Amino acid sequence: MDKMTLKGMQFFGYHGLFPEENKLGQKWTVELELDLDLRKAGQSDDLTATINYAELHALTKKIVEGPPFKLVEALANDIATKVLDTYTIINEVAVRVTKPNPPFEIYFDGVVVELRRKRDEYGKIVAAWT
Repeated sequence: MDKMTLKGMQFFGYHGLFPEENKLGQKWTVELELDLDLRKAGQSDDLTATINYAELHALTKKIVEGPPFKLVEALANDIATKVLDTYTIINEVAVRVTKPNPPFEIYFDGVVVELRRKRDEYGKIVAAWT
């Protein structure tokens, strides 16, 4: 299977458990790794045979900058689900969401949640490890 990766996308969102996070917001980083067949796009040089990554970026931005989630896991799951619902050419997606500044006094580069979702043989979206 071929891969397409959108790395280091940055957005401003209001996710978190604490009211201050929902009020002040912060920068979020998202990475998408897509498993899909890119043979037709490679052979035809036709945008309709692949994923328009500008549109994929816009979809991700709408989610991250939209209504807040309490958990990073819920945000990542919503991104994965909407990506697979929107782009049926994608067989599997890995979503990595980084919250760089959790609201407590610890010092590190942030919390990263990574999850994978894929289609089963019937097209239903499932966790990749099932």
